[in-house]
Amino acid sequence: MEYLTVLLPSLAVGLIFYFVMKAIFNADRAEREAESVERTNRENAITKLPPEEDAAAEEK
Repeated sequence: MEYLTVLLPSLAVGLIFYFVMKAIFNADRAEREAESVERTNRENAITKLPPEEDAAAEEK
């Protein structure tokens, strides 16, 4: 029983640390995915011109 009382605080801090780091990494992964989707959408919007602007660009 003495071992449990000695190790319990360290285990509790370790578990808290684990879950906090897991949440941070998950948030970072989600942010990187969202940035990637946004970057792809921006690049697609730049490369795809509407027909009116495309015809005007060809005349120049």
